[in-house]
Amino acid sequence: MKVKALSVVISLILATPLCANAQTDISAIEARLNALEKRATAAEARAAAAEQKATRLEQLINSNNQSQTDHVTTVNMEQRVAILEKQSDEAQVKVNIAQTQLNEIQQKQSAQLASTKNQEGADFFSTNTNWGDLKLYGDVEYNIDAASKKGQLTSMRMIPGNQKDFDDNEKWSLNGRILIGVDGERELKNGNYAGFRAQPMADMTGKMNLDDAVFYFGQRDKWQYKIGRYEAYDMFPLNQDTFVEYSGNTANDLYGDGFGYIYMMKEGRGRSSDGGSMMVNTHYNDWYFELNALVEDGTSVFKDNEYHGRKLDNRKNVIYMRPVVAWQKDNLTIAGAIDANVISKAYGYDDENGKFQDQSRRTGYGLTVKWDTLADDPINGIVANLSAAYLDAKDENDFSIGSNVLWRKFQLGYIYAHNDIKAYYHKSGNNSGQNDTYLTLNPGKYNINTVFASYELPNILDMDNFKTYLGAYYSRIDGKDDINVHSSDKDRYGARIRFKYLF
Repeated sequence: MKVKALSVVISLILATPLCANAQTDISAIEARLNALEKRATAAEARAAAAEQKATRLEQLINSNNQSQTDHVTTVNMEQRVAILEKQSDEAQVKVNIAQTQLNEIQQKQSAQLASTKNQEGADFFSTNTNWGDLKLYGDVEYNIDAASKKGQLTSMRMIPGNQKDFDDNEKWSLNGRILIGVDGERELKNGNYAGFRAQPMADMTGKMNLDDAVFYFGQRDKWQYKIGRYEAYDMFPLNQDTFVEYSGNTANDLYGDGFGYIYMMKEGRGRSSDGGSMMVNTHYNDWYFELNALVEDGTSVFKDNEYHGRKLDNRKNVIYMRPVVAWQKDNLTIAGAIDANVISKAYGYDDENGKFQDQSRRTGYGLTVKWDTLADDPINGIVANLSAAYLDAKDENDFSIGSNVLWRKFQLGYIYAHNDIKAYYHKSGNNSGQNDTYLTLNPGKYNINTVFASYELPNILDMDNFKTYLGAYYSRIDGKDDINVHSSDKDRYGARIRFKYLF
Protein backbone atom coordinates (compact mmCIF):
# COMPACT_ATOMS: atom_id res chain seq x y z
CA MET A 1 0.00 0.00 0.00
CA LYS A 2 0.98 3.66 -0.36
CA VAL A 3 1.06 4.04 3.38
CA LYS A 4 3.52 1.22 3.84
CA ALA A 5 5.69 2.58 1.03
CA LEU A 6 5.55 5.97 2.70
CA SER A 7 6.72 4.43 5.98
CA VAL A 8 9.70 2.89 4.21
CA VAL A 9 10.60 6.23 2.56
CA ILE A 10 10.41 8.05 5.89
CA SER A 11 12.65 5.45 7.55
CA LEU A 12 15.24 5.81 4.76
CA ILE A 13 15.17 9.61 5.09
CA LEU A 14 15.70 9.40 8.84
CA ALA A 15 18.67 7.10 8.31
CA THR A 16 20.43 9.64 6.04
CA PRO A 17 23.72 10.97 7.67
CA LEU A 18 23.44 14.57 8.74
CA CYS A 19 26.12 17.25 8.63
CA ALA A 20 27.72 17.68 12.05
CA ASN A 21 28.15 21.42 11.67
CA ALA A 22 24.33 21.84 11.12
CA GLN A 23 23.37 19.68 14.12
CA THR A 24 21.03 22.20 15.69
CA ASP A 25 18.96 22.88 12.54
CA ILE A 26 18.86 19.21 11.47
CA SER A 27 17.71 18.11 14.93
CA ALA A 28 14.62 20.27 14.47
CA ILE A 29 13.96 18.66 11.09
CA GLU A 30 14.44 15.21 12.62
CA ALA A 31 11.77 16.05 15.18
CA ARG A 32 9.40 17.11 12.40
CA LEU A 33 10.14 13.91 10.43
CA ASN A 34 9.50 11.81 13.53
CA ALA A 35 6.14 13.53 13.93
CA LEU A 36 5.33 12.83 10.27
CA GLU A 37 6.27 9.18 10.73
CA LYS A 38 3.90 8.91 13.69
CA ARG A 39 1.12 10.49 11.67
CA ALA A 40 1.76 8.09 8.78
CA THR A 41 1.73 5.13 11.15
CA ALA A 42 -1.58 6.31 12.55
CA ALA A 43 -2.89 6.67 8.99
CA GLU A 44 -1.78 3.12 8.24
CA ALA A 45 -3.64 1.88 11.31
CA ARG A 46 -6.77 3.73 10.28
CA ALA A 47 -6.50 2.27 6.76
CA ALA A 48 -6.19 -1.25 8.21
CA ALA A 49 -9.28 -0.70 10.35
CA ALA A 50 -11.13 0.55 7.30
CA GLU A 51 -10.17 -2.60 5.42
CA GLN A 52 -11.46 -4.76 8.25
CA LYS A 53 -14.75 -2.89 8.34
CA ALA A 54 -15.06 -3.18 4.57
CA THR A 55 -14.53 -6.93 4.76
CA ARG A 56 -17.24 -7.35 7.41
CA LEU A 57 -19.63 -5.21 5.40
CA GLU A 58 -18.94 -7.23 2.28
CA GLN A 59 -19.70 -10.45 4.16
CA LEU A 60 -22.94 -8.95 5.48
CA ILE A 61 -23.95 -7.89 2.00
CA ASN A 62 -23.34 -11.31 0.55
CA SER A 63 -25.32 -13.02 3.29
CA ASN A 64 -28.40 -10.76 3.08
CA ASN A 65 -28.22 -10.13 -0.64
CA GLN A 66 -29.19 -6.48 -0.10
CA SER A 67 -28.05 -4.80 -3.27
CA GLN A 68 -28.89 -1.23 -2.29
CA THR A 69 -27.28 -1.54 1.08
CA ASP A 70 -24.32 -3.05 -0.70
CA HIS A 71 -24.09 -0.03 -2.97
CA VAL A 72 -24.33 2.51 -0.14
CA THR A 73 -21.86 0.70 2.09
CA THR A 74 -19.38 0.28 -0.77
CA VAL A 75 -19.60 3.99 -1.56
CA ASN A 76 -18.97 4.92 2.08
CA MET A 77 -16.04 2.56 2.25
CA GLU A 78 -14.55 3.99 -0.93
CA GLN A 79 -14.95 7.52 0.42
CA ARG A 80 -13.18 6.64 3.64
CA VAL A 81 -10.39 4.91 1.77
CA ALA A 82 -10.10 8.01 -0.47
CA ILE A 83 -9.79 10.19 2.64
CA LEU A 84 -7.04 7.97 4.00
CA GLU A 85 -5.21 8.07 0.68
CA LYS A 86 -5.49 11.86 0.66
CA GLN A 87 -4.01 12.03 4.18
CA SER A 88 -1.19 9.77 3.06
CA ASP A 89 -0.54 11.99 0.03
CA GLU A 90 -0.45 15.08 2.27
CA ALA A 91 2.01 13.34 4.56
CA GLN A 92 4.18 12.47 1.55
CA VAL A 93 4.17 16.14 0.47
CA LYS A 94 5.31 17.20 3.93
CA VAL A 95 8.06 14.57 3.87
CA ASN A 96 9.22 15.87 0.48
CA ILE A 97 9.31 19.42 1.84
CA ALA A 98 11.32 18.27 4.86
CA GLN A 99 13.78 16.46 2.60
CA THR A 100 14.19 19.60 0.47
CA GLN A 101 14.90 21.68 3.57
CA LEU A 102 17.43 19.10 4.74
CA ASN A 103 19.23 19.21 1.38
CA GLU A 104 19.33 23.02 1.49
CA ILE A 105 20.86 22.96 4.97
CA GLN A 106 23.51 20.48 3.90
CA GLN A 107 24.39 22.58 0.84
CA LYS A 108 24.54 25.73 2.97
CA GLN A 109 26.87 24.13 5.50
CA SER A 110 29.13 22.82 2.75
CA ALA A 111 29.31 26.31 1.24
CA GLN A 112 30.12 27.84 4.63
CA LEU A 113 32.93 25.35 5.19
CA ALA A 114 34.38 26.08 1.76
CA SER A 115 34.09 29.84 2.37
CA THR A 116 35.84 29.53 5.73
CA LYS A 117 38.72 27.64 4.14
CA ASN A 118 39.09 30.25 1.40
CA GLN A 119 38.83 33.28 3.66
CA GLU A 120 40.76 32.27 6.76
CA GLY A 121 43.38 30.02 5.22
CA ALA A 122 43.04 27.78 8.27
CA ASP A 123 42.23 24.53 6.55
CA PHE A 124 43.89 21.43 7.99
CA PHE A 125 44.94 18.85 5.45
CA SER A 126 45.64 15.28 6.45
CA THR A 127 49.05 13.76 5.90
CA ASN A 128 49.55 10.32 4.41
CA THR A 129 50.08 8.85 7.86
CA ASN A 130 48.02 8.49 11.01
CA TRP A 131 50.34 10.78 12.95
CA GLY A 132 48.34 13.98 12.84
CA ASP A 133 47.31 16.95 10.71
CA LEU A 134 49.22 19.83 9.15
CA LYS A 135 48.21 23.44 8.62
CA LEU A 136 49.83 25.80 6.13
CA TYR A 137 49.28 29.54 6.50
CA GLY A 138 51.12 32.86 6.52
CA ASP A 139 51.00 36.60 6.13
CA VAL A 140 52.67 39.42 4.27
CA GLU A 141 53.67 42.56 6.16
CA TYR A 142 55.32 45.47 4.34
CA ASN A 143 55.86 48.99 5.68
CA ILE A 144 56.56 52.50 4.39
CA ASP A 145 58.23 54.39 7.28
CA ALA A 146 59.30 57.90 8.14
CA ALA A 147 60.85 58.65 11.55
CA SER A 148 62.99 61.26 13.28
CA LYS A 149 66.21 60.75 15.23
CA LYS A 150 65.96 59.05 18.59
CA GLY A 151 68.31 61.52 20.27
CA GLN A 152 70.85 60.31 22.83
CA LEU A 153 70.71 61.76 26.34
CA THR A 154 72.92 64.85 26.27
CA SER A 155 74.81 64.24 29.52
CA MET A 156 75.89 60.80 28.29
CA ARG A 157 76.49 61.78 24.69
CA MET A 158 78.84 64.63 25.60
CA ILE A 159 81.22 62.36 27.50
CA PRO A 160 84.41 62.02 25.41
CA GLY A 161 84.62 58.66 23.71
CA ASN A 162 81.04 57.75 24.51
CA GLN A 163 79.15 59.26 21.59
CA LYS A 164 76.84 56.62 20.21
CA ASP A 165 75.30 56.51 16.77
CA PHE A 166 73.12 53.38 16.84
CA ASP A 167 71.66 54.40 13.45
CA ASP A 168 70.43 57.59 15.07
CA ASN A 169 69.26 59.45 12.01
CA GLU A 170 66.12 60.39 10.20
CA LYS A 171 64.64 57.30 8.61
CA TRP A 172 62.89 56.94 5.29
CA SER A 173 62.62 53.26 4.59
CA LEU A 174 60.75 50.38 3.06
CA ASN A 175 60.82 47.24 5.18
CA GLY A 176 58.85 44.12 5.93
CA ARG A 177 58.70 40.38 5.53
CA ILE A 178 56.71 37.40 4.29
CA LEU A 179 55.98 34.73 6.90
CA ILE A 180 55.14 31.12 6.03
CA GLY A 181 53.81 29.07 8.93
CA VAL A 182 53.52 25.31 9.26
CA ASP A 183 51.71 23.78 12.23
CA GLY A 184 51.47 20.07 12.94
CA GLU A 185 49.37 18.48 15.64
CA ARG A 186 47.93 15.14 16.71
CA GLU A 187 45.24 14.71 19.36
CA LEU A 188 43.88 11.49 20.83
CA LYS A 189 40.31 10.86 21.96
CA ASN A 190 41.37 11.13 25.61
CA GLY A 191 42.60 14.73 25.06
CA ASN A 192 46.34 14.02 24.93
CA TYR A 193 48.03 15.97 22.15
CA ALA A 194 51.41 17.03 20.76
CA GLY A 195 52.45 19.39 18.01
CA PHE A 196 54.91 21.88 16.61
CA ARG A 197 55.03 25.28 14.92
CA ALA A 198 57.63 26.68 12.52
CA GLN A 199 57.43 30.20 11.05
CA PRO A 200 60.32 31.12 8.74
CA MET A 201 60.35 34.69 7.40
CA ALA A 202 61.91 36.26 4.32
CA ASP A 203 62.51 40.00 4.66
CA MET A 204 62.88 42.68 2.04
CA THR A 205 66.68 42.78 2.31
CA GLY A 206 66.98 39.14 1.26
CA LYS A 207 67.69 37.73 4.70
CA MET A 208 65.93 34.78 6.26
CA ASN A 209 64.70 35.07 9.83
CA LEU A 210 62.51 33.02 12.12
CA ASP A 211 59.52 33.96 14.23
CA ASP A 212 58.35 30.86 16.15
CA ALA A 213 59.99 27.42 16.27
CA VAL A 214 58.32 25.49 19.08
CA PHE A 215 57.39 21.95 20.12
CA TYR A 216 54.58 21.38 22.63
CA PHE A 217 52.50 18.62 24.22
CA GLY A 218 49.93 18.24 26.95
CA GLN A 219 46.29 17.47 27.65
CA ARG A 220 43.61 19.63 26.07
CA ASP A 221 42.18 22.34 28.36
CA LYS A 222 44.27 21.06 31.29
CA TRP A 223 48.02 21.58 30.92
CA GLN A 224 50.72 22.17 28.32
CA TYR A 225 54.51 22.06 28.10
CA LYS A 226 56.37 23.84 25.31
CA ILE A 227 60.01 24.35 24.40
CA GLY A 228 61.72 26.36 21.68
CA ARG A 229 61.43 29.87 20.30
CA TYR A 230 58.20 31.74 21.05
CA GLU A 231 56.80 34.64 23.08
CA ALA A 232 55.29 34.18 26.52
CA TYR A 233 52.32 36.11 27.94
CA ASP A 234 52.25 39.78 26.92
CA MET A 235 52.35 41.89 30.09
CA PHE A 236 52.45 45.27 28.35
CA PRO A 237 50.14 44.93 25.29
CA LEU A 238 50.15 47.77 22.79
CA ASN A 239 47.26 46.12 20.94
CA GLN A 240 47.14 47.48 17.37
CA ASP A 241 50.75 48.67 17.70
CA THR A 242 51.40 49.69 14.12
CA PHE A 243 54.41 51.92 14.83
CA VAL A 244 55.90 52.59 18.27
CA GLU A 245 59.71 52.74 18.43
CA TYR A 246 62.25 53.57 21.11
CA SER A 247 65.80 52.32 21.61
CA GLY A 248 64.74 48.81 20.62
CA ASN A 249 61.60 46.87 19.82
CA THR A 250 62.50 43.17 20.01
CA ALA A 251 63.71 40.77 22.68
CA ASN A 252 67.29 41.68 21.72
CA ASP A 253 68.98 45.09 21.75
CA LEU A 254 66.17 46.43 23.93
CA TYR A 255 68.44 48.68 25.92
CA GLY A 256 70.40 51.33 23.99
CA ASP A 257 72.87 52.98 26.33
CA GLY A 258 72.08 56.67 26.57
CA PHE A 259 68.89 56.74 24.52
CA GLY A 260 66.25 56.16 27.18
CA TYR A 261 64.50 52.93 28.01
CA ILE A 262 60.82 52.11 28.29
CA TYR A 263 60.57 48.91 30.33
CA MET A 264 57.68 46.67 29.21
CA MET A 265 58.56 43.27 30.76
CA LYS A 266 59.96 41.92 27.49
CA GLU A 267 63.42 40.89 28.69
CA GLY A 268 62.38 37.38 29.72
CA ARG A 269 59.43 36.97 27.36
CA GLY A 270 61.24 35.04 24.63
CA ARG A 271 62.17 34.98 20.93
CA SER A 272 65.81 35.57 21.76
CA SER A 273 68.55 35.26 19.15
CA ASP A 274 70.92 33.96 21.84
CA GLY A 275 68.91 31.30 23.63
CA GLY A 276 65.65 29.40 24.02
CA SER A 277 62.65 29.05 26.31
CA MET A 278 60.52 26.42 27.94
CA MET A 279 57.14 26.81 29.61
CA VAL A 280 54.49 25.00 31.62
CA ASN A 281 50.96 26.42 31.72
CA THR A 282 47.59 25.26 33.01
CA HIS A 283 43.96 26.38 33.39
CA TYR A 284 41.68 26.09 36.38
CA ASN A 285 38.17 27.53 36.08
CA ASP A 286 38.69 31.26 35.39
CA TRP A 287 42.41 31.14 36.24
CA TYR A 288 45.44 30.74 33.99
CA PHE A 289 48.93 29.93 35.31
CA GLU A 290 52.16 30.10 33.34
CA LEU A 291 55.82 29.65 34.22
CA ASN A 292 58.30 30.52 31.50
CA ALA A 293 62.08 30.09 31.65
CA LEU A 294 64.36 31.86 29.16
CA VAL A 295 67.99 30.73 28.95
CA GLU A 296 70.27 33.05 26.96
CA ASP A 297 73.34 35.24 26.85
CA GLY A 298 72.12 38.01 29.14
CA THR A 299 74.18 40.70 27.41
CA SER A 300 72.00 40.34 24.29
CA VAL A 301 69.47 42.67 25.92
CA PHE A 302 71.95 45.55 25.57
CA LYS A 303 72.92 47.24 22.34
CA ASP A 304 76.58 46.47 21.57
CA ASN A 305 76.77 44.65 24.96
CA GLU A 306 77.21 47.96 26.80
CA TYR A 307 75.49 49.05 29.99
CA HIS A 308 76.05 52.34 31.78
CA GLY A 309 79.19 53.05 29.80
CA ARG A 310 80.85 49.69 30.48
CA LYS A 311 81.47 46.84 28.06
CA LEU A 312 79.93 43.71 29.53
CA ASP A 313 81.70 40.37 29.81
CA ASN A 314 79.39 37.35 29.67
CA ARG A 315 80.53 34.71 32.19
CA LYS A 316 77.52 32.35 32.02
CA ASN A 317 74.02 32.36 30.59
CA VAL A 318 71.21 33.93 32.53
CA ILE A 319 67.90 32.24 33.34
CA TYR A 320 64.89 34.51 33.38
CA MET A 321 62.05 32.99 35.40
CA ARG A 322 58.72 34.55 34.44
CA PRO A 323 55.65 33.35 36.39
CA VAL A 324 52.29 34.77 35.25
CA VAL A 325 48.89 34.49 36.91
CA ALA A 326 45.82 35.69 34.97
CA TRP A 327 42.13 35.78 35.88
CA GLN A 328 39.46 36.13 33.21
CA LYS A 329 35.72 36.58 33.73
CA ASP A 330 33.46 37.53 30.84
CA ASN A 331 35.08 40.60 29.23
CA LEU A 332 37.60 41.36 31.99
CA THR A 333 41.15 39.98 32.28
CA ILE A 334 43.65 40.81 35.04
CA ALA A 335 47.21 39.47 35.01
CA GLY A 336 50.26 39.84 37.24
CA ALA A 337 53.81 38.64 36.64
CA ILE A 338 57.45 38.68 37.76
CA ASP A 339 60.33 38.70 35.26
CA ALA A 340 63.63 38.01 37.04
CA ASN A 341 67.11 36.71 36.29
CA VAL A 342 67.93 34.08 38.92
CA ILE A 343 71.61 33.52 37.98
CA SER A 344 74.01 35.77 39.87
CA LYS A 345 77.32 37.00 38.44
CA ALA A 346 76.23 36.04 34.94
CA TYR A 347 77.79 39.12 33.31
CA GLY A 348 79.58 42.27 34.37
CA TYR A 349 83.07 43.80 34.17
CA ASP A 350 86.40 43.80 35.98
CA ASP A 351 87.10 47.05 37.81
CA GLU A 352 90.48 48.76 38.16
CA ASN A 353 91.40 46.38 40.99
CA GLY A 354 90.59 43.32 38.91
CA LYS A 355 87.46 42.57 40.91
CA PHE A 356 84.44 41.35 38.99
CA GLN A 357 81.44 43.66 39.28
CA ASP A 358 78.16 41.84 38.76
CA GLN A 359 75.69 43.73 36.55
CA SER A 360 73.19 40.92 35.99
CA ARG A 361 70.70 41.69 38.75
CA ARG A 362 67.44 42.51 36.98
CA THR A 363 63.99 41.89 38.50
CA GLY A 364 60.78 43.19 36.97
CA TYR A 365 57.19 43.32 38.20
CA GLY A 366 54.12 43.84 36.05
CA LEU A 367 50.35 44.21 36.17
CA THR A 368 47.94 44.51 33.26
CA VAL A 369 44.14 44.87 33.01
CA LYS A 370 42.16 44.29 29.82
CA TRP A 371 38.52 44.97 28.92
CA ASP A 372 37.43 43.39 25.63
CA THR A 373 33.89 43.48 24.16
CA LEU A 374 34.93 43.14 20.52
CA ALA A 375 33.84 39.50 20.30
CA ASP A 376 30.34 40.39 21.54
CA ASP A 377 30.00 43.42 19.25
CA PRO A 378 32.41 43.45 16.28
CA ILE A 379 31.20 46.90 15.18
CA ASN A 380 31.01 48.97 18.37
CA GLY A 381 32.99 46.76 20.74
CA ILE A 382 36.11 48.15 22.41
CA VAL A 383 39.44 46.74 23.57
CA ALA A 384 41.08 48.70 26.40
CA ASN A 385 44.39 47.92 28.13
CA LEU A 386 46.02 49.41 31.21
CA SER A 387 49.53 48.18 32.08
CA ALA A 388 52.26 49.01 34.59
CA ALA A 389 55.81 47.66 34.90
CA TYR A 390 58.69 48.28 37.31
CA LEU A 391 62.33 47.19 36.94
CA ASP A 392 64.81 46.94 39.80
CA ALA A 393 68.25 46.63 38.16
CA LYS A 394 71.87 47.30 39.00
CA ASP A 395 72.31 51.10 39.32
CA GLU A 396 68.96 51.74 37.62
CA ASN A 397 65.23 51.73 38.42
CA ASP A 398 62.64 52.06 35.65
CA PHE A 399 58.88 52.54 35.85
CA SER A 400 56.43 52.51 32.94
CA ILE A 401 52.67 52.83 32.71
CA GLY A 402 50.63 52.68 29.54
CA SER A 403 47.06 52.58 28.28
CA ASN A 404 45.36 52.19 24.91
CA VAL A 405 41.81 51.95 23.57
CA LEU A 406 40.67 50.42 20.28
CA TRP A 407 37.22 51.31 18.89
CA ARG A 408 35.90 51.01 15.34
CA LYS A 409 39.39 50.05 14.09
CA PHE A 410 40.92 53.26 15.52
CA GLN A 411 43.34 53.10 18.42
CA LEU A 412 44.80 55.78 20.65
CA GLY A 413 47.47 55.04 23.26
CA TYR A 414 49.75 56.72 25.80
CA ILE A 415 52.89 55.56 27.63
CA TYR A 416 54.72 57.30 30.47
CA ALA A 417 58.20 56.16 31.54
CA HIS A 418 60.26 57.41 34.48
CA ASN A 419 63.85 56.15 34.78
CA ASP A 420 66.38 56.74 37.55
CA ILE A 421 70.01 56.07 36.58
CA LYS A 422 72.09 56.01 39.75
CA ALA A 423 75.54 55.59 38.20
CA TYR A 424 77.18 55.95 34.80
CA TYR A 425 80.82 55.41 33.92
CA HIS A 426 83.15 56.96 31.39
CA LYS A 427 86.67 55.91 30.57
CA SER A 428 89.74 58.01 31.27
CA GLY A 429 93.13 56.60 30.25
CA ASN A 430 96.03 56.69 27.80
CA ASN A 431 95.65 56.07 24.09
CA SER A 432 97.12 52.57 24.29
CA GLY A 433 94.10 51.33 26.19
CA GLN A 434 96.22 50.12 29.11
CA ASN A 435 95.64 51.20 32.69
CA ASP A 436 92.29 52.74 31.80
CA THR A 437 90.33 54.23 34.65
CA TYR A 438 86.65 55.05 34.84
CA LEU A 439 84.99 58.03 36.45
CA THR A 440 81.58 57.56 38.04
CA LEU A 441 78.83 60.03 37.20
CA ASN A 442 75.42 60.45 38.77
CA PRO A 443 73.34 61.44 35.74
CA GLY A 444 69.96 61.47 37.50
CA LYS A 445 66.44 60.93 36.17
CA TYR A 446 64.48 61.43 32.99
CA ASN A 447 60.89 61.06 31.77
CA ILE A 448 59.55 59.90 28.41
CA ASN A 449 55.98 60.70 27.33
CA THR A 450 54.65 58.99 24.23
CA VAL A 451 51.35 59.21 22.34
CA PHE A 452 50.61 56.79 19.51
CA ALA A 453 47.69 56.08 17.20
CA SER A 454 46.73 53.65 14.47
CA TYR A 455 43.81 53.09 12.13
CA GLU A 456 42.81 50.08 10.05
CA LEU A 457 41.41 51.15 6.69
CA PRO A 458 38.31 49.33 5.37
CA ASN A 459 38.71 46.20 3.29
CA ILE A 460 41.00 46.74 0.32
CA LEU A 461 39.62 45.47 -3.00
CA ASP A 462 36.72 43.96 -0.99
CA MET A 463 39.13 41.32 0.37
CA ASP A 464 38.74 40.73 4.10
CA ASN A 465 42.22 39.18 4.31
CA PHE A 466 43.95 42.30 2.93
CA LYS A 467 44.37 45.08 5.51
CA THR A 468 46.02 48.49 5.45
CA TYR A 469 47.06 50.34 8.61
CA LEU A 470 48.05 53.94 9.22
CA GLY A 471 50.19 54.50 12.32
CA ALA A 472 52.03 57.37 14.00
CA TYR A 473 53.69 58.26 17.30
CA TYR A 474 55.05 61.32 19.07
CA SER A 475 57.46 61.04 22.00
CA ARG A 476 59.16 63.65 24.20
CA ILE A 477 62.04 63.09 26.62
CA ASP A 478 62.87 65.43 29.52
CA GLY A 479 65.81 65.10 31.90
CA LYS A 480 66.51 66.17 35.44
CA ASP A 481 69.65 66.71 37.49
CA ASP A 482 72.65 66.12 35.20
CA ILE A 483 70.48 64.85 32.37
CA ASN A 484 69.69 68.03 30.49
CA VAL A 485 68.39 66.94 27.12
CA HIS A 486 69.23 69.28 24.27
CA SER A 487 66.16 70.92 22.77
CA SER A 488 66.79 69.29 19.39
CA ASP A 489 66.78 65.83 21.01
CA LYS A 490 63.60 66.20 23.05
CA ASP A 491 61.12 65.27 20.32
CA ARG A 492 60.83 61.93 18.57
CA TYR A 493 58.12 61.10 16.04
CA GLY A 494 57.30 58.82 13.17
CA ALA A 495 54.60 57.62 10.76
CA ARG A 496 53.95 54.39 8.90
CA ILE A 497 51.76 52.82 6.25
CA ARG A 498 51.50 49.05 6.67
CA PHE A 499 50.14 46.55 4.16
CA LYS A 500 49.13 43.23 5.68
CA TYR A 501 47.87 40.28 3.67
CA LEU A 502 46.78 37.07 5.40
CA PHE A 503 46.56 33.67 3.76
